[in-house]
Amino acid sequence: MTTKERRPDRRRIAELLERELKIVADNTPACRELYRRGLESLPMGVASSYQARDPYPIYAREGAGSKIVTVDGKEMVDFHNAFGCMVQGHAHPVIVEAVHERMKLGSQFALPCEDSIIVAEHLARDFKLPKWRFVNSGSEATMDAIRIARGFTGRDTVLKIMGSYHGHHDYVMVSVMMYDEDLGPRDGYVSLPYGTGLPACAVAMTVPVPYNDIAMMEARIERLIDEGRTPACLIMEPVMMNLGVVLPEPGFLEAVRTLTKKHGIVLIFDEVKSGITTAAGGAVERFGVVPDMVTLAKAISGGLPAGAVGGTDEIMSVIAPGKVYQVGTYNGNPLCMAAARASLEKVMTPEAYAWLDHLNGRLMSGIDAVNAAHGLPYYTVGIRSKGCVTFSRTKITDYESYIEHQDHELCRLAWAYAFNRGVLIAGNREAEWTLSIQHADDDIDRYLAFYEELIRDVTAA
Repeated sequence: MTTKERRPDRRRIAELLERELKIVADNTPACRELYRRGLESLPMGVASSYQARDPYPIYAREGAGSKIVTVDGKEMVDFHNAFGCMVQGHAHPVIVEAVHERMKLGSQFALPCEDSIIVAEHLARDFKLPKWRFVNSGSEATMDAIRIARGFTGRDTVLKIMGSYHGHHDYVMVSVMMYDEDLGPRDGYVSLPYGTGLPACAVAMTVPVPYNDIAMMEARIERLIDEGRTPACLIMEPVMMNLGVVLPEPGFLEAVRTLTKKHGIVLIFDEVKSGITTAAGGAVERFGVVPDMVTLAKAISGGLPAGAVGGTDEIMSVIAPGKVYQVGTYNGNPLCMAAARASLEKVMTPEAYAWLDHLNGRLMSGIDAVNAAHGLPYYTVGIRSKGCVTFSRTKITDYESYIEHQDHELCRLAWAYAFNRGVLIAGNREAEWTLSIQHADDDIDRYLAFYEELIRDVTAA
């Protein structure tokens, strides 16, 4: 086994990337043609800018279990899983049956149904917050949570973590992806819009703070208070997942909980990515820190568009006539609630979570072994269904360390290597995965095979 640390040759990475991207292009003619057609009616040929890819997107046709099939007929083991939506796997038979049976009874009434109460009861127990409302996406969940927090506190300013993504409404499209020269000092990060079309007043009301650095967070909060801008809320991912996977340092979440309570700031855990996927009670269960509010979405309903906002009795009491209006025609949609109930009661069982632990343990240890065998200091981070390999010689603890140390070109190359070998991972920014409970050991073997070939090739003399 090699013990001396090695450094991949940058020219070699560039050459391999050119080669692998050409193979992708040569084998996706149907995607290319569908893209040309899509451009006629869809900006960038897609329904969401996050579906775009240069030079054109990969279009999916169908999926079942741990696999999807592209419009070119290429079967892929899916470790992307719709940015984490599909921890149950594609077309899980229990969820398919629940939606099918509900569909026969009607798909939408704009009237409450029993399943919304049952799902809320499950979430109240698992996340230790008694009151819940339903929405249709993660963006809606974080938008409503912030509005409720503002209504409860009577304040305007929002705190968020630098580099985190919390959806596409105005007050969180701030300081998401920035170049290091734009960041500003650590205790005074600059608030910059994520694209155009955002009102300057909305951007100014959102203040970014660092992850895993309670001292700098406290310094910024105290300065805001001195300025007469005590924040209404702090919205944060308890496990940061917009840059691979970054776990909270020991004691960080507890310190955040203490700090926000001290100043009467509503603490919102954005568990759109970590909720359901990391435990039945998400990061609240995993770390034992209970916030004032939780937002959920992606994994709650097995692929249907649902989200949820949970909170304490006191905070959620502002949802009343003449106070905060939390509304939406499709909130608590019967199809979504039927899927969520089936998932919570019959799919995401203790045995299912144990299987995810097994799969993720195999994947992480296998990747770590490949890195060690080739003398590379890269490392894995995982939490049940979620994980990533971090192409860095320095531990990444926040957004600043991520943009400074992550090897972004190697991330791009990893995606192309994976795709050409029948493995789909999150694209380009980080080698991140979401497992589903329908993945099997041979799917893990396939991932490890592509990864070993990648590392062997980039370290070849």
